[in-house]
Amino acid sequence: MTAADFRVQSAFDVQALREQFPILSRTVDGKPLVYLDNAATTQKPQCVIDAIVDYYSNCNSNVHRGAHRLADEATQKYEGARDIVAGFINARAREEVVWTSGTTEAINIVAHGIASRLQAGDEILVTEMEHHANLVTWQQACQQSGASLKIAPINEAGELQVEAFRELLSPATRLVAFPQVSNALGTINPVEELCQLARQAGALVLVDGAQGVAHGDIDVQAMGCDFYAFSGHKIFGPTGIGVLWGKQELLQDWPVWKTGGEMIAEVTYQSAVWNTLPYRLEAGTPHIAGVIGLGEAIRWFSQLDLAAVQAHEAALMERATRAAEAFDGLTIVGRAARKIGVLSFLMQQGHPADIGFLLDRQGIAIRTGHHCAQPLMGRLGVPGTARASFSIYNTLEEVDALFAGLKKVRTMLD
Repeated sequence: MTAADFRVQSAFDVQALREQFPILSRTVDGKPLVYLDNAATTQKPQCVIDAIVDYYSNCNSNVHRGAHRLADEATQKYEGARDIVAGFINARAREEVVWTSGTTEAINIVAHGIASRLQAGDEILVTEMEHHANLVTWQQACQQSGASLKIAPINEAGELQVEAFRELLSPATRLVAFPQVSNALGTINPVEELCQLARQAGALVLVDGAQGVAHGDIDVQAMGCDFYAFSGHKIFGPTGIGVLWGKQELLQDWPVWKTGGEMIAEVTYQSAVWNTLPYRLEAGTPHIAGVIGLGEAIRWFSQLDLAAVQAHEAALMERATRAAEAFDGLTIVGRAARKIGVLSFLMQQGHPADIGFLLDRQGIAIRTGHHCAQPLMGRLGVPGTARASFSIYNTLEEVDALFAGLKKVRTMLD
């Protein structure tokens, strides 16, 4: 153990934190679970599980319109979670926090609205590193409206070419969308700089925060974006719940995404008047337990020492990168100077799917394939990668276990 490793472990008690996650104590085929698929979904601390169980056990009810105690209690928990999220991302007002089913739906809400305002000659700008949810959605918006989709290139290291991004902006650019962090490469984008460039061109900006939200320091006002989207299950919360944050002056008149209960203020047989924010964009019975679970997850995460968390995550990436560089026959895919949480790689000895299967037999969970980023894989000239992704409860010993497992895989595939 190096002196740097000791300092990180002294400042951040990862073992105590791991004890809060029940699933981390299980085994797979008799082997201790080494969970390295956090870019796909994070595990849940006991307090989040308890919050969901408490809702169903003690105050299960629909929210807002009930005339009884259970509805009041459920509504307080539900709206309290909105306040937690608003504070966590530094929203200017709680009304700017809209519940969605996840990042994908949040992006679709924005795309649905922008498509109705686009026309031939307008442009949307995205990047070569997009997740399908932040690419196909804009493809559809452009096809519906006659607008054009522009793609900002990346370099061989997997970094956005900012100057090329700048040159692609024009008076015709109506919206720019890009990830805070690449899910396939771990590249951290210069969000504030990109937002500033887009604003100078007069374009709206959506930041896909799915991979960035669990690493802290989320300040939508400082970013300078117009929309920010993320999923609860990426930040230790439940699946099926997410957030669209948008500036109030935009969302209050944004075209409605779905119609039905909650989002309506007044209805006749001939017409309807929409509710105010945030409810006008939250049609139907919401995922109440998911909202409460997400609120608890963010409350829990916010109590951690963020500087210590980030130092621990940096130590994990450094350990993994050094081990990968020293591993014969292994090639790192994505060598950005600024990256976090993700090590994508290829091995000469086998297909990524075989690597994932053989690691799983050792209790090590990674992800293989194109990671919902097929165009990016094509740009990099690879069919897919093996991807180990780290979170705050992973340990340096688990990084070592990954590479010990890969040595066994190499032997089996030679």
